[in-house]
Amino acid sequence: MTTRKEFRRWFMVLAVLCGVAVPGLAFSAGPASSPSSDLCRSPGFSFDTFGTKRFHLNTLCTTPYPPGTPDTPAWADVLLAPSNFVACKASPIALCYYSGPEMSAGGTSLPCKLREGGAIADCTCLEIPPGSTYFVDINAILNLAVYVETVSVCGWDGSECLPKGKKVAPVCEAIRKGTLYPGKEVDLVSTFSNALDQKIPIAKTDNACTAEPYTLYAGCMTAPCTRTPVVDPITGNFQAQCACPTYLGPFQVGTKLTGTAGCELGDNTVWSAAYSTFGPTFPTIPDCIPDAPGDKGCPLLSPPPPDFPAPPAQISCNKVCSEYKKSNRKGIQVGFTCDATLCTAASDPALVTRACAGLDKHDVSEILKLELAVGKSCAASQICGCEPSKKTNEEIWRLNDAQRYEGISPQCDQNGTLCGTKPRR
Repeated sequence: MTTRKEFRRWFMVLAVLCGVAVPGLAFSAGPASSPSSDLCRSPGFSFDTFGTKRFHLNTLCTTPYPPGTPDTPAWADVLLAPSNFVACKASPIALCYYSGPEMSAGGTSLPCKLREGGAIADCTCLEIPPGSTYFVDINAILNLAVYVETVSVCGWDGSECLPKGKKVAPVCEAIRKGTLYPGKEVDLVSTFSNALDQKIPIAKTDNACTAEPYTLYAGCMTAPCTRTPVVDPITGNFQAQCACPTYLGPFQVGTKLTGTAGCELGDNTVWSAAYSTFGPTFPTIPDCIPDAPGDKGCPLLSPPPPDFPAPPAQISCNKVCSEYKKSNRKGIQVGFTCDATLCTAASDPALVTRACAGLDKHDVSEILKLELAVGKSCAASQICGCEPSKKTNEEIWRLNDAQRYEGISPQCDQNGTLCGTKPRR
């Protein structure tokens, strides 16, 4: 049965394809500042092998770039403005930002191997556990209906949705609920995260391939991925296999182009890449990213006694606490256990997975809104005075002990919050 939301989504899709005006959409074939509603070139690939027969590929021309080529498709992964990156939270994702050559600059083996015909590259990527803030390029949403709905809510440039705006992008819910690819054989979706910045620094220079003749690259944003049991020896994260469409054009990569790893790779491999018309291919807003490690991440609450910022007027602490309370997995409220672990134990993805597993089954959008508004990481429950259950407090205690055993200082030791209670023996 088609729900009212699904009906509205498909109405918007048909309206765009038929050239009917839809409130919130600003498609045009003319100005260089907005995408075209025209259909782009034939993709030359299909995701039917994932068992997703109901999947409808976004074949709209989402970005009018480069100039003179208004048929740039979603899988070109082009960014026109910083607001194109919409912020999401909680879901485990695949990170393909460092993929391409057989051996990357960070010492990881994350190749992107071309399939026969070259329309798809099978990229080895890294699974990021649930809990972290991640980003989606609004221009690169490969599901047609989800793209149209996201643009109708966020504006074509994403500026009405988090982090620049106040709305939650529909693509976040589609990823969380598994409806971006309505089939059971897609485990993860490829997006962007700063989760590995400290282990594999992002290149900011010497990473562009913009001279003609252009080279083929893999556009992995929102590509479908499957989990593997292989643990990457450098990062400690599980590897994932992603089916990334390819595109011929200018691009930038996540690591420096040094030595033999130039723009054109050998051994039937290509870079996982994107192209930004204004600068970097990673998020530059907000000023700090909740839950991210390193200099780009927002800080924890201050040392004890912590200084609790006042919740902004547009944030409902009742809703924040409700999200924590509802994040139940086997009697444990994982919103709390995740906050107690995620921002301090990023070096141990297995421990983060233990603390945050199941968070993606629950809506945590108000939590994300609060942490973005105040510029703090893993702090929403403390700011709003949300109280964990007894069982949750005991699990927080165990997770804090596990961190101390590894030489990690948990939030409890840094600012006196999320200390939990000692379990009864």
